[in-house]
Amino acid sequence: MPRDRPRTLFSIHTVYPTLAAAAATSGTIFDLAVPGDQILSILEQLPRSAAVLIQKPMGPDLAAARAIHACCRERDLTAAINFQLRFSPNVLALRDLLARGELGAIVDADVRIVIDQPWHRWSFLEGAPRLEVPYHSIHYLDAIRWLVGEPSGVYCRVARHPLLPSFADTRSSIILDYGDHVRCSLTLNHTHRAGPRYRSSQLMIEGVDGAARLTWGVNLDYPSGPADTMEISHGGEWTSVPLRGSWFTCAFEGPMSNLQRVVAGEDRALISPVDDAIRTMAVVEACYSSSASGSTPIPPTA
Repeated sequence: MPRDRPRTLFSIHTVYPTLAAAAATSGTIFDLAVPGDQILSILEQLPRSAAVLIQKPMGPDLAAARAIHACCRERDLTAAINFQLRFSPNVLALRDLLARGELGAIVDADVRIVIDQPWHRWSFLEGAPRLEVPYHSIHYLDAIRWLVGEPSGVYCRVARHPLLPSFADTRSSIILDYGDHVRCSLTLNHTHRAGPRYRSSQLMIEGVDGAARLTWGVNLDYPSGPADTMEISHGGEWTSVPLRGSWFTCAFEGPMSNLQRVVAGEDRALISPVDDAIRTMAVVEACYSSSASGSTPIPPTA
């Protein structure tokens, strides 16, 4: 495609040849859609007090997240992380449902993602030391934090796949520790190659007074997939909740719209600020620490 064709096709009025040229403009809101290990070096070049939406993850690990967080504070950036699953129509509806106490106290949260993820579409992930949790399942960890609250700890095991030798972990089993009153489990298999029949992409939340089941269609057949769904149950009867749009791509308007509205004084606060996102990064770090530390040995029987 000719170089100027995208500009005409999408009505892009200005294209900057360099980051320095873009950073020299005033009143600009920046969208950093770059791999995690590229974020800090770009933030350091942005104008002081700029507004910026940063692609997840917030760096490749917690040490990088801390450096990004410190940079945002030192440069007085209005900075949010693109945790757009928080803005998925069914997650927004569930958040409202929980805020109104419709399900009662939460007792169970279960994420099941069994899909065939086309990792080859993102060449920068090949050779990355950490893959599945920071670049995909971080969304579910972040959403659970937003819906259920802060876990006290993590049990985790990440796993590679023999047919994807150039990629790191592509599967994981995660338990978030909320004490003995809430069971929270995530089953994450991105290499299910046995056909579409038993693929799964869902979150089930159960409370003492009801339950909700959410599905995300994009995972089932990327990048189109069926529409997202939401159902709620009270007393065993399930009812479908109508949704306006799906996670992909409707939710992507949420983080940028929220950032723009904060800058314009129309929203009071960011929904996914770096001050909060760094806690999701801490959960991710705990996952890898748990996986590396190994399981509890099975004791001898005699």
